Amino acid sequence: MNRRSALCAAFGGAFALALALAVQPAAAADMIGNCELTGAKGSIPLKPAIPGQLTVEVNLPAPGWWNGDTPETIKDGYEYCFAANIAHRAGLDKVKVVNVAWDALVAGQTKNFDLALSEISITEERKKVVDFSVPYFSSDIGVLAKKGTKVEGMTMKTLRIGVQQGTTGADFVHDKLKPTNPEKVFPDTPSMFTALQAGQIDVAMTDTAIVLGQAAVSNGMFVVVGQYSTGETYGALYPKASPNGKILDQIIQALIDDGTLKALSAKYLAGAWGADPATIPYFKP
Repeated sequence: MNRRSALCAAFGGAFALALALAVQPAAAADMIGNCELTGAKGSIPLKPAIPGQLTVEVNLPAPGWWNGDTPETIKDGYEYCFAANIAHRAGLDKVKVVNVAWDALVAGQTKNFDLALSEISITEERKKVVDFSVPYFSSDIGVLAKKGTKVEGMTMKTLRIGVQQGTTGADFVHDKLKPTNPEKVFPDTPSMFTALQAGQIDVAMTDTAIVLGQAAVSNGMFVVVGQYSTGETYGALYPKASPNGKILDQIIQALIDDGTLKALSAKYLAGAWGADPATIPYFKP
């Protein structure tokens, strides 16, 4: 299924409602954070890296995906509730969120965790040092600009473009778009978005899902003006040769098959973004 049809299915209101009704939530007493849990607790058990909890790494902030700025304040969001449901089916009562640096995460330099959920695109280069789950979400590269800025596909190469270091968006801009002015590289998304606000760059480019989330919380300052098709998919990241990889894949595939992830997408992402990614125009490199 291509990205457009997949996202249209994910955000269709009637379809999402039907999914929500079809997926039976667990009792309120079994909730983790503010997340409704589905399926049978402990139906696919695993031995976690740290006993008694599912340890999940993320690079914050990530509105819609992880609602909160620090691990201690996060109680819901698509990927948080995704993790909560993984923990539930593994028979665990606690999700421990650990905020880590992006470069260290995708380079396989972090330790003592079960999986990372941080809108991570699956790439062959990354597979050399980490393992990935089955894909759970599709993503293209979005273009974020200040409201009122004139941005067109034909003039993109002439703009001052900001990217985040170590991301597939940075690779796309450098290798495929090849702008006239060298792209400005930032260590994280907050510094990139601050530079956009200050007028130091004309546009910021990273995953469409991420820039939509930033536009939604900008009080109208930013808009997503376009996107580029890449065919990328997100996967949960595992430590290389994780003994739990196959078990986690089994849980994730079950959450995909029974509609749990589609229901989470409709609940947390469509509302947070305020726009259907399928309606955003596609630029050509």
